[in-house]
Amino acid sequence: MPAYPEYRPRRLRRTPALRNLVRETRLSASQLVLPLFVRAGTGVRQPVASMPGVSQTSVDELVTDARAAAALGIGGVLLFGIPEHKDAEGSGAWDDSGPVQQAVRALKRELPELVVITDVCLCEYTSHGHCGVFVNGEVDNDATLELLAREALSHARAGADIVAPSDMMDGRVGAIRRALDANAFQSTAIMAYSAKFAGAFYGPFREAAESTPQVGDRRGYQMDSGNADEAMREVWLDIAEGADLVMVKPAGPFLDIIARVKSETGYPLAAYQVSGEFAMVQAAADRGWISRDQVMMESLLGIRRAGADVIITYFATDAARLLRSPMSS
Repeated sequence: MPAYPEYRPRRLRRTPALRNLVRETRLSASQLVLPLFVRAGTGVRQPVASMPGVSQTSVDELVTDARAAAALGIGGVLLFGIPEHKDAEGSGAWDDSGPVQQAVRALKRELPELVVITDVCLCEYTSHGHCGVFVNGEVDNDATLELLAREALSHARAGADIVAPSDMMDGRVGAIRRALDANAFQSTAIMAYSAKFAGAFYGPFREAAESTPQVGDRRGYQMDSGNADEAMREVWLDIAEGADLVMVKPAGPFLDIIARVKSETGYPLAAYQVSGEFAMVQAAADRGWISRDQVMMESLLGIRRAGADVIITYFATDAARLLRSPMSS
């Protein structure tokens, strides 16, 4: 390539219009998914202390939030449920009258074009807070598979476009795919939390979803953060079992995994900018240490640049508003 002074890269950085013209990676609202937390009741909007701007809501309030997101062109919503009662098995997860199921039906009735994704896991529904059947101090992988399949099937009956197993049980994508296909839900897609790493970035989410483990932790089934090759094995297993999209979670600390998954598989790829990432930006901005909007957009662009096709983020609505500015794309 030519050298200075014949080649001056700064020529194309001189104005906002020039920078926008030659931008290599672009972010759009349609690539964003907004997580929402739903619980029973009417007119409920209960703020989550560790996640400013995020609330647990009743179905009617959730529809209001989803309508605002859809108006901004956001690609979809991801639903998490908080049941009124919990038990050891997590039976509320497949209750056809549960908050997630009610929310799905309401969304498909009021906003039929909006993509509705449901989280498939037992942690919000179990009294012990783990993601599956808890026996003798550990989660029983195989005993959990049938329950996850029942949950996914309940979500599909309600009208979910995509079910998203986040539990990290071995074989759960295959179990869910078989259950969906056997019940005439061949068109319901699966977004697998394929490379979901254990760690400290989920703290605020556990407050929002009321899903903190009552004993132990989740390191026995979520991934060790030092393992990149294992992440690829997890991704390939989920693809082989029928996943339509795969996911890396958290996003920011694992940009290398995002890049590798996209490069090596070419599969539709989601990345979850998790609650801890969101809360850190909010806290630093509240103290005046950073520009919230700039850091928000730079972090999302970095995830997109690494290779994510879909970004699940609590910033989705605010980012979509900024993306309406022609110089923000």
